[in-house]
Amino acid sequence: MSTNVKDKIPSSPSPTPSSSLSSLTPFVHFSKGINGLDKVILRDSRGSSAEVYLYGGHVTSWKNDNGEELLFLSSKAVFKPPKAIRGGIPICFPQFANHGTLDSHGFARNRFWSVEDDPPPFPTNTLNKSFVDLILKPSEEDMKVWPHSFEFRVRVALGPGGGLMLTSRIRNTNSDGKPFSFTFAYHTYFSVSDISEVRVEGLETLDYLDNLQNKERFTEQGDALTFESGVDKIYLHTPTKIAIIDHEKKRTFVLRKDGLPDAVVWNPWDKKAKAMADFGDDEYKHMLCVEAAAIEKAITLKPGEEWKGRLEFSAVPSSYCSGQLDPQRVLQGT
Repeated sequence: MSTNVKDKIPSSPSPTPSSSLSSLTPFVHFSKGINGLDKVILRDSRGSSAEVYLYGGHVTSWKNDNGEELLFLSSKAVFKPPKAIRGGIPICFPQFANHGTLDSHGFARNRFWSVEDDPPPFPTNTLNKSFVDLILKPSEEDMKVWPHSFEFRVRVALGPGGGLMLTSRIRNTNSDGKPFSFTFAYHTYFSVSDISEVRVEGLETLDYLDNLQNKERFTEQGDALTFESGVDKIYLHTPTKIAIIDHEKKRTFVLRKDGLPDAVVWNPWDKKAKAMADFGDDEYKHMLCVEAAAIEKAITLKPGEEWKGRLEFSAVPSSYCSGQLDPQRVLQGT
C-alpha cells in the first residue's frame, strides 16, 4: 500500500462514551489507570498484554508472554492532561514535531478518544480477538487551530503470537469541499537494556534529515546504526521492515509497516534528558525511539477520502554468528 491509498467510506455510528464501558470481551476489559484516567487492557490466551489509555489513544504498555515490558515508559511520565504521556506509543497528528504551525507533534496525543463499538469494516486477522477500536473527532477548540473536520480511527490489537498491531485510518469529513494535509508518526519508545549495545538494521545507505543539524539532508553510512551520542533523524523512503537488535537481552524487535514511508530514530542522550522534567536523567540509556512515520511528503485527503497507516511489532530471540546478528535473516523473516 502506498501512502496515497485512499478510499471513500460511509459515515459511522456515534462512538460509545467511555463512561458506559466495563468488560468488553474476555480478552478486553476496561479499567481505571493512573490518576483515574480510563484505560483498556488487552490480553491474549498465551499471556501477552497491552494497555491503551483513552487519553491520547496512547499505548503505554506491551508485555510478552513472560510478562516482560517491551515499551519504555518514563518513571517521571505525567498522567495529567493536557501534558502528553512520556513513553509508550504517542500518536503524532496532524503534525510531526515542528513541521508546521501547530504545537509540537500536533494535538491527537493530548485529546480524549472514545471507544467505537461498530467501526466501518476493514480486513483484519480473524484469529485476533484482543483488540479495541478508538475514534477521535475534532473539538471546537481543535477547529480553531486546525480548521478541518476529520474522523481518526485507530485499532490496537494483540496478534496470536503476542505481537502488537496498530492500524490508523484518517478520513476527511470536511463539508466545505476543501482537502487537508497532515504529517503523522507512531512515536514508539522501545525498552532496551543498554543503548550502547543496540543496533538498528534496515536503514543502511538511506537518506535522512538530521534534526540536530537544521534538518540538513545526509546519506547514512556503515552497516547498521549504533549509538554513542544523541540522535534525531528522519530516514526517508525506508523499507517496510526494520529490526532493532538488543545484544544484551538477545532480543530483536521487528517493525513491519505499511503506508508509512519514513522512519524517525531518536534518543535524547544525557544533556537533553536532564533538561526534560518528565524524563529521568539516566533513562536515555534504556530507551530508543524508532518511529514509523509519514513526514517528508505530507498526506493530502480530499473530502470523503481515507488514509490508512499500519504498524506491527514483534519481539523475537536474536540469532548470533560471531557475536553479530545476520540482518538479512531478520529483515527477510527467515
